[in-house]
Parts: sequence; C-alpha cells; structure tokens
Amino acid sequence: MKQQDPFEALLHHYRGLLFTLCSRFRHRGLDIDDLIQEATIALWRNRERLLALGNVQQAALTWKVARNAVIDSLRRYEDTDELPEGHDEAAEDRSLMDELHEQIAQLEEPDRTIVRMQLEGYSYEEIGQQLEMTEKNVSVRLVRAKEKLRKALI
Repeated sequence: MKQQDPFEALLHHYRGLLFTLCSRFRHRGLDIDDLIQEATIALWRNRERLLALGNVQQAALTWKVARNAVIDSLRRYEDTDELPEGHDEAAEDRSLMDELHEQIAQLEEPDRTIVRMQLEGYSYEEIGQQLEMTEKNVSVRLVRAKEKLRKALI
C-alpha cells in the first residue's frame, strides 16, 4: 500500500478549515477554488515549518498562513474592493474562533469531547483509551463531527 505524502495528509486534515476560511471571502469577487489554491500554494511554501509542529500549533499556523494568502489574493485581484481601512484581522480571527467554539459546544457527547481532545493534540489512540472506544470509532466520529462543524460554519 502506498503511504500518503505528509503534506497531502496535512491538506486532507485541514480541508474543512480551508474551505470555511475561503468561503468567508467568496463574496469579494474570487471563486472559492481560486482562494483555496492560493492558500494551498502558501501552505506548500511553509510545509517544512507546518509539518514540524504539533496539532494545535499546526492548526494555528495553517489558519494564519492560509488567511494571509487569501487576503493577499484579494488585494491583488483588480476587481475586488480593498479591505476596509482599519480592518482588524485579530478581531476577525477571534470572532471566527469564538464561532467555532460555540459550534463545538453544541455538539453532542462524546463528539464534543473527541473534537476538543483532538484540538488539544491527543492522538486517536489516546482519545479512544480515555473514552473507551476503538481508534476507528474515534476516527469516524471525528470525521462526522468535523462535517457538522463545516456545515454549521458556512
């Protein structure tokens, strides 16, 4: 069996995050696919740093690199209005993170705990041991929970 490239695995893992981020800017003139492509290129350029980090730091850096790439793309796009003066990226990030945490809080147990533990960097095996589940069950529940979160955040 062919082993998946670590960068491809990273992209697969954060595809929901990228889609959510890019969908927030789609009304500004660029297609979501174009924005995802720009974000992916930026992530590729930072792949060594990203792959060396733990889950929580990796998620934060992935968000930051992708967000900056999307904003840079919007600034380069000639038909797009410029970002408003006084645009507060930190406040926007806090708002998005608050919204994400609200949606996580609305998940039913054990999905809520699984998502929180995964964000804290626990492996599927560790989560499974804590919650007395198989790794496969943790994986399936996490995929379903992420899908619910993605739909809720769009």
